Amino acid sequence: MIARVGTVAFQGIEVLPIEVQAQMAAGLPAFTLVGLPDRGVGESRERVRAALNALGLALPPKRITINLAPADVLKEGSHFDLPIAMALLVAMGILPGEDIAEFMALGELGLDGGLAPVAGVLPAAMAAAERSRGLICPGAQGGEAAWAGIAVLAPATLLALINHFKGTQLLGKPLPEMAEAEASPLDLKDIKGQEGAKRALEVAAAGGHNLLMIGPPGAGKSMLAQRLPALLPPLGAAESLEVSMIHSLAGTLDQGRLLTRRPFRDPHHSASVPALVGGGMRARPGEVSLAHGGVLFLDELPEFQRAALEALRQPLETGRTSVARANAHVTYPARVQLVAAMNPCKCGYLGDPGLACTRAPKCGAEYQTRISGPLFDRIDLHVEVPAVNPADLSLPPPAEGSAEIAARVAAARTRQRERYAQLAPERPVRTNAEADGELLERVAAPDAEGRALLTEAATRMRLSARGYHRVLRVARTLADLDAAEGVRRIHVAEALTYRRLMPGRAGLAG
Repeated sequence: MIARVGTVAFQGIEVLPIEVQAQMAAGLPAFTLVGLPDRGVGESRERVRAALNALGLALPPKRITINLAPADVLKEGSHFDLPIAMALLVAMGILPGEDIAEFMALGELGLDGGLAPVAGVLPAAMAAAERSRGLICPGAQGGEAAWAGIAVLAPATLLALINHFKGTQLLGKPLPEMAEAEASPLDLKDIKGQEGAKRALEVAAAGGHNLLMIGPPGAGKSMLAQRLPALLPPLGAAESLEVSMIHSLAGTLDQGRLLTRRPFRDPHHSASVPALVGGGMRARPGEVSLAHGGVLFLDELPEFQRAALEALRQPLETGRTSVARANAHVTYPARVQLVAAMNPCKCGYLGDPGLACTRAPKCGAEYQTRISGPLFDRIDLHVEVPAVNPADLSLPPPAEGSAEIAARVAAARTRQRERYAQLAPERPVRTNAEADGELLERVAAPDAEGRALLTEAATRMRLSARGYHRVLRVARTLADLDAAEGVRRIHVAEALTYRRLMPGRAGLAG
């Protein structure tokens, strides 16, 4: 007799069904695990054996074979512990095989039989729902699985699961939970001066545009970036589920609660390529994927590894990141809003005769060329953040803060969502930053005066085709903030002020 228990394996955000098969045959006592398991899965033999011993259930002295089918798919992670233990219990006649067949299972076993949280419960629950099956998972993650609307068993221990199927203990039904949408304590009222940068932040939030801030140390670039999440609207229901699934795969979903606020990720500039875009020996989502649907903030942009920055070019353009491995091709969503900050030069004071180093302006050109032209061209808004005037620091707080700006941003985003739902219902376009091709030409075509200005400026500034279309996207966002039906010359003119020359050319230095 072969006992069978369903579980899953993960390849990026793709969930693959796996069947754990257990056989106990006559022969010399042995415990063999096959089916292309990695080292972590192979170690489950000892965890399962110890957990069963803790419950007083010793494995019979037989030749035990566990097969993870299909055998040509790499199995990674400790979540195979529970389905392996369940398959053994079915083979031993302790658990009813016909009832177990209605569920898929995943969870890590402790040596005492306790169940520890694992990554990927939410996508596993969605996969179980597609196959009309329930899910068995660790007790701490029952609320996470409950979002799939299926039968969920969330025992705290293996013993509790056994007692449930024997009818001596009834497991309660877990309830889905959402993370509380707490108001951000960071407000734009905390920043005095920098009105031009605040305007650029509002435009970036309204249209989902990438933003680069250039200025000396202490000008407030990081403070501005940290206050961007307070301007963004909360995640919609579909977005919340999509973003939460990525965080579930990474094991960062707090107590199984679905996210309601847009992610804000700010990795250190020492981050490696796998840390930033995903991958590694055991592929995991990188920072750009964990920021999906939200903001990726890169402070001290030129200090990041050149290879790491170049690896961001594809995700910023396509909204996804792909990791090619010998045995699999893994893809993660990565539709992010990039916000970056940098000093104009190594010392940070280029353009200030009293503080600049002796190598200015050469040091500025060398520092800025650490950012390649193609990456620079993918950033919609380039804004200078000058040093704060000491006189501004003594002024009272600004009358307008994050709440007022967030209201305008929400209104602009509502216009965009309704417009694209009507014009392109088959395409998942939510903001102006995602519009392209014929759709962009339809919604962002400027009037005659605006088109003439854009054509002349594109020639003088030597804008690429990508830069030209990004100006159109920003101009469309400016029109939405003004509640204007069409893009006018004034919107094109302001959008052009946010485009700068490429690194290393005259005009970029502070």
